[in-house]
Amino acid sequence: MNQARRQVLDSPAFKRMVVKQWTVSVVLTTALFAIYYGVIVLVAFDKPLLAQKVGGETTIGILLAVAVIVLAWMLTAVYVAWANSVHDPRVRDLKRQAG
Repeated sequence: MNQARRQVLDSPAFKRMVVKQWTVSVVLTTALFAIYYGVIVLVAFDKPLLAQKVGGETTIGILLAVAVIVLAWMLTAVYVAWANSVHDPRVRDLKRQAG
């Protein structure tokens, strides 16, 4: 590995970028797990709540299941937007420094 690449990998900017990426990833993953397992806990412990009808034949359980899917898409969109606007420009800058 050449000297410039080693300097980039050892630089505080690279280390901050890696910590930030892990932080964003862990926060979004934790949010998704909390949402998903929250619904699973409701299925396990409060079936009557989930069986309540909303409108015609739709139940709260169906609405929550749809919400989990939509929220997963939204969390993915948040990550993609962050990566495109913040993370990727930092990566390009560090690549330029590495030569």
